[in-house]
Amino acid sequence: MQTFEKHHIVEQEDLDHLNHVNNVRYVQWVQDIAEAHWKSKASEDIQESFFWVLMKHTIEYKNEAILGDVLKMVTYVKETTNVTSVRVVEIYNQNTDKLIVSSETVWCFVNAENKRPTRITSEVFELFS
Repeated sequence: MQTFEKHHIVEQEDLDHLNHVNNVRYVQWVQDIAEAHWKSKASEDIQESFFWVLMKHTIEYKNEAILGDVLKMVTYVKETTNVTSVRVVEIYNQNTDKLIVSSETVWCFVNAENKRPTRITSEVFELFS
């Protein structure tokens, strides 16, 4: 299992009226880190030939994050089938190592030419295993 990591300092625009990170912001970060991981591994040819579509998203909110917190976002591919992949994203407070958010998403692998689900190639499988 290969992990991919990003960091983010909580800014004012990340907050809701309760002065902690808005739940919608976490959902955006889950998508953003998945995309960043994909782009860091897949060649331009692969990215032009295939893309991922979100099928199911589950997120658990464990603790809050507030202005100035440094967040450590970690993602990895937990499981792969013929055409789908389950990706885990965990977001931690980097200073306390407290888990803030845990997410699992199911992504479908799609052929860019015909926009239809397609078998995950061995090349792509190896990039994330």
